[in-house]
Amino acid sequence: MPASNATSRFSDRVKNYVRYRPGYPSEVIDTLKAESGLKPEHVIADIASGTGIWTRALLENGNQVFGVEPNRDMRLAGERLLADFSAFRSVTGSAEATALPDQSVDFVTAAQAGHWFDRRRARREFVRILKPVGWLVLLWNVRDTDSTPFLRDYEQLLLTYGTDCKEVRHERTTSVILEFFDPAPFKERVFPMRQEFDYVGLKGRLLSSSYAPDRNHPNHAAMLRELRRIFDKHQQFDRVLFEYTTRIYFGQMT
Repeated sequence: MPASNATSRFSDRVKNYVRYRPGYPSEVIDTLKAESGLKPEHVIADIASGTGIWTRALLENGNQVFGVEPNRDMRLAGERLLADFSAFRSVTGSAEATALPDQSVDFVTAAQAGHWFDRRRARREFVRILKPVGWLVLLWNVRDTDSTPFLRDYEQLLLTYGTDCKEVRHERTTSVILEFFDPAPFKERVFPMRQEFDYVGLKGRLLSSSYAPDRNHPNHAAMLRELRRIFDKHQQFDRVLFEYTTRIYFGQMT
């Protein structure tokens, strides 16, 4: 996918992204502390930091964080939401061209974003900005698609009405992760996570996805009718449940 498309496709989804996208379980930070020696004094470049969902967790750990984000609307939202953190620095840049100095950070992180990068160019840039044997951390919340009847119906909705759902799915394979780390070894850890939504929240979560057709698309109205139907079919006490697997991959870059 062209980098310009990957950068621009979330511009009209910022409000829903801020309100309805999941955070990350506390076990992620705990794991990085235990297994990669993450400390509050470490400087971090959070690549494609977006609205700052993952960035906030790093700032709350006490780290100085450079939020590198190419999309103007996402970057401005992140700046507003993280304005109270004096250790946050917003940077106009991309995974392939961060605008950060050589050997300036201890960790590079990317949450929910690595599948958009030009992996060869991004890896070269990460090695450039990391201090010697610095750490790369990639993480994704992977939505379960087949664990409940509701999630099976929701997945079918995306496949039926989504614009390019299959093309931009980010379920990770070892071969893809190797493109970032090879020849360095890496570790993988997984954690369960969930979100509960009423119908308004479910609609917002759907519309935060880059492959959900917008209101000018011919599929939009039919998609929302189907969303209402499956919500009514599966809701319990006016709620439906999203289940995720949070996957993190981390290793030292050489």
